[in-house]
Amino acid sequence: MSFAQRSYEKELLDRDDIPFKDIEQNMRELNSVNTLLGGHKITQRGLLKLLDTKISNTQLLTIAEIGCGGGDNLRVIRELLQRKNIPFKLTGIDMKPECIAFAREAFGNTENIDWICSDYRGVRWETPPDIIFSSLFCHHFTDEQMVIQLQWLRSNSRIGFFINDLHRHPLAYYSIRLLTRVFSKSYLVKNDAPLSVKRGFKKHEWEVLLQKAGISRYDISWQWAFRYLVFVRQ
Repeated sequence: MSFAQRSYEKELLDRDDIPFKDIEQNMRELNSVNTLLGGHKITQRGLLKLLDTKISNTQLLTIAEIGCGGGDNLRVIRELLQRKNIPFKLTGIDMKPECIAFAREAFGNTENIDWICSDYRGVRWETPPDIIFSSLFCHHFTDEQMVIQLQWLRSNSRIGFFINDLHRHPLAYYSIRLLTRVFSKSYLVKNDAPLSVKRGFKKHEWEVLLQKAGISRYDISWQWAFRYLVFVRQ
């Protein structure tokens, strides 16, 4: 199997006919994978890179996630900000109503988190958020769509944005394929997790996409396990 080029094979989760109970199992397992393999720590690391001395403990920090799924990334973001005593307002955006319903139920009633069921491109802000991020979202898009998304991220964030996504690598592919076959109870995870790696990016591909989007100042760092953290400050 060649990993020289990205795969554009659609994941099962991209379909519109998947039962909610199957999506729910998928989101629970993805949360476990992100926790065990350090994906959530990368998300926290991306936020910390954008939190500098300009952010005070009296300033309300606004953060939005596109493709938020079940909200597990926003949960770890919330925990980090609470530890640092930074007041915050979070927004989760996902076009699947099942994901938004799951996230609402998981978080319960809270005033500092909003949920928006929409394609991210359809969201209109009264005041744009300080920071926008995504995790395991970008590999769902073509290169052409990613250029548009990068431009949108830059135009709609006031401080900056970051991306936590997969590094396309044979070791990552065969490792997650084995792990999910042994431990997963979700047919979605078993199919989509290895496929997600095949749809992931290499560093030079991120560089090309950012340049096409007109973004010249950025940072791309490799993260364990087989992720890239893409970081852009305004």
